[in-house]
Amino acid sequence: MDKKRIVVVCPGRGSYTRETSGYLDKYGEAAKEHIIWMDQQREKEDMQSISLLDSEPFKSKIHMAGENASTLIFACSMSDYLSIDKEKYEIVSIVGNSMGWYTALSLGNAISTKAGYELIHTMGSMMKNQIIGGQVIYPIVDDDWIINTEKKTETISLLKNTGCFLSIDLGGYLVIGGEQKCLDLLLKQLPKKDKYPFQLPFHAAFHTPLLESISQKAFSLIPQKLFQKPSIPIVDGQGKIWSPYSTSPRLLFEYTLRDQVISVFDFTRAMSVALKEFCPEKILLLGPGNSLGGAIGQIIVEHGWNGIHSKNDFIMHQEKDPFLISMGLEEQRKLI
Repeated sequence: MDKKRIVVVCPGRGSYTRETSGYLDKYGEAAKEHIIWMDQQREKEDMQSISLLDSEPFKSKIHMAGENASTLIFACSMSDYLSIDKEKYEIVSIVGNSMGWYTALSLGNAISTKAGYELIHTMGSMMKNQIIGGQVIYPIVDDDWIINTEKKTETISLLKNTGCFLSIDLGGYLVIGGEQKCLDLLLKQLPKKDKYPFQLPFHAAFHTPLLESISQKAFSLIPQKLFQKPSIPIVDGQGKIWSPYSTSPRLLFEYTLRDQVISVFDFTRAMSVALKEFCPEKILLLGPGNSLGGAIGQIIVEHGWNGIHSKNDFIMHQEKDPFLISMGLEEQRKLI
């Protein structure tokens, strides 16, 4: 039987929510041994195990805090990845959004599972006592998922004028980072539509120069020896492909702890490169949840991929034969 070529996408912070609470209890069997080990590591530090966190009623200030959310999401994504039927699907590339980059490193074997936990736990806990800045998300597409280039240009100009930074280029959305006083000024000036602009709770100014101190601290805590050439190509937040044959572990280590931390994470470019360079038959979005589904759909529309040129095209295509398969959606999960 011919295997279908798939690109796997790992979600970032904000994907473990009230709606996805209990995800590990429901879908965590495939990573059971890894979860037990991670629980033990956290208990050694007098931290609540991720199994216990997952089973308790969702509380934003607990479950969305970096030191908890990061490892919860890592465990969920890993379990979904290990659930993939390798007899039916060939994983040709892995992409991660923001924190999902660390997950991609682990799933692509650029770092081991245990090193992946250490990396994610360390980076996720770095601002445990003091979050640096914040993030605001803002749409730049119309109702048909067509990017409004004028709106995008005006928004980028406005965020620069208010002292903010572009943090993540996320399909039809811009994620903006900055100091809170700058974000407050931006929130007053951005045109409002529906719930946007929306400040993401418990998010720091990831992927901006404000995290320079975090980058420097990371180099002192995370050893380069954890990094190696991946066994599966991974695409980073600049759209660069790190292949099993040409990757420099040193450069991968340096990108991960420097540019990835303090520079724009261009998820749109990463997905675009994965589509064009690997021509997958399916895109597989790991859980928890389906938080990146819309953004990936908007990137597909931007490129007219598979003849999909609008939100309605995307929805109709998904109903007939899903190109984007989300492990967080029960009916699509069965396909994997």
